Amino acid sequence: MTITVFIRYQLDPFKRDAFEAYAKRWLTIIPRCGGNLVGYWMPHEGTNNIASALISFDSLAAYEAYRAKLRTDPEGVANFRTAEEQRFILAEERTFLRQVV
Repeated sequence: MTITVFIRYQLDPFKRDAFEAYAKRWLTIIPRCGGNLVGYWMPHEGTNNIASALISFDSLAAYEAYRAKLRTDPEGVANFRTAEEQRFILAEERTFLRQVV
């Protein structure tokens, strides 16, 4: 069963550009580490501090393998560090979804 991880980010609205640069770096890192990146979404109109991402995996085991690869990927580690240092992400929530067929 394919699962999709929905990530909801609460951003510092004054640091959206920093988050967008962070999200763009994931566009190559995530697939390299085994995730099927559906995409990242930034605020456009309305609420200015919520962004989201969708990443699919063949199984929860594939997700766990992906997370392990991220922790050893030099670009992934650097991207996580950038987020911590610049503090543009105020909160992050993960929800695991399955498609209704």
